[in-house]
Amino acid sequence: MPGSAKTEPSDGSKAKRASRAKTTTAAPAAASPRSTMIGPTTIDPGAIELARLWDEYKSAAGSDAARERLILHYAPLVKYVASRIATGLPASVEQADLVSYGMFGLMDALEKFDLARGYKFETYSIPRIKGAIIDELRAMDWVPRSVRYKAREIEKAYADLESQLKRAPGENEVAERLGMSSGELHDVVSQISFVQVLHLDEVLAVGGDRGEQVSLMDTLADRTVDPTTGLEGHATRGLLSAAINSLSEREKIVVTLYYFEGLTLSEIGDVLGVTESRICQIHTKAVGQLRLQLTETE
Repeated sequence: MPGSAKTEPSDGSKAKRASRAKTTTAAPAAASPRSTMIGPTTIDPGAIELARLWDEYKSAAGSDAARERLILHYAPLVKYVASRIATGLPASVEQADLVSYGMFGLMDALEKFDLARGYKFETYSIPRIKGAIIDELRAMDWVPRSVRYKAREIEKAYADLESQLKRAPGENEVAERLGMSSGELHDVVSQISFVQVLHLDEVLAVGGDRGEQVSLMDTLADRTVDPTTGLEGHATRGLLSAAINSLSEREKIVVTLYYFEGLTLSEIGDVLGVTESRICQIHTKAVGQLRLQLTETE
């Protein structure tokens, strides 16, 4: 029937519809002017000045004034590294000395830093500052590093065993903990005894309610005074007495004869029927245990 016949759209009509559909679909995807705006950028005058100093220092002329200003700017890095290293050193090492050593590392880092590589100077300089400090400390230390390492290992073994056993460990227990024989332990203790240095102003203990401090100098006796008079305060003498009583019988005899009777190591060896070298080993071990106990008491 004529009324039911379907009329196919022409090719031109199809093209117009497709064009309108594309236009309708693409319109929402257009970015608004507000989304393409870039916020204001804050410029740090200090960063600009620092970059100018670097350019001036690294130029062909190599300005000395720029170098000095860069050293002043990065000097806090040296103090930071020195304070971190000082935490693991004896109190006799001054932090000011560490800062002086670190300044050489900072100056070396300034000279060798390459701006073209694109990383921060702090990242590059901190290992060099630390290395300069450690190198100087090693150069000043007259004790071999291997001996220092053995001394730390023995002290750690004594502390760990005493914490586990709740008493002073024996030589065989310490030797077993370190994985060596008793003879090897004796040899190591002998090496340590010849390089051990004590500072006269080192605080040995704190006694009394008033916080009285007793240094090693206070315990040194002259020829006319009894050795025990150097210890000030009843509490300090009590701590020292308790520490000595915790030693083995042979160690207590050596300490008593050496410090309270005034005998030499050779004379003590004659009394106990052993060699002077063996007495030196016993003495070194006893002093190490006493120092550990008095330090923990503080």
